[in-house]
Amino acid sequence: MAELGYKNYMFIDGDLPGNGPDPELPGHEAVMITNKNDQDAHIICNFYFEDKEPVEGLHLTVKAKRVACYHVDQPFCDEQYQVPNGQYSLELISDIPVCAAFGRLDRRHELGYYSTGYCAI
Repeated sequence: MAELGYKNYMFIDGDLPGNGPDPELPGHEAVMITNKNDQDAHIICNFYFEDKEPVEGLHLTVKAKRVACYHVDQPFCDEQYQVPNGQYSLELISDIPVCAAFGRLDRRHELGYYSTGYCAI
């Protein structure tokens, strides 16, 4: 079977949205990662900001043949890092190829879900 996915991703449009009028459906950003391999994927996460030093070397593990969804507005990675409000970019570096996507549910105005662009190498 052909290899699917990449080892490196860069999601460049992070910006945690505020909540809209319905507290039952808060705004959020999330990273979804699918690992279709027979072994666990060990992923390093690095955050880059407009106005502060990067936060590098955070860890995630996605089990073999599983999908994992991580809300970026909640404590993130094994280290339980709290991403601050404001513009950021998220880099993922995996030891094996995975498929990854980044999305935003923005409730500040009308309901909108955006899948932001990425660069995979």
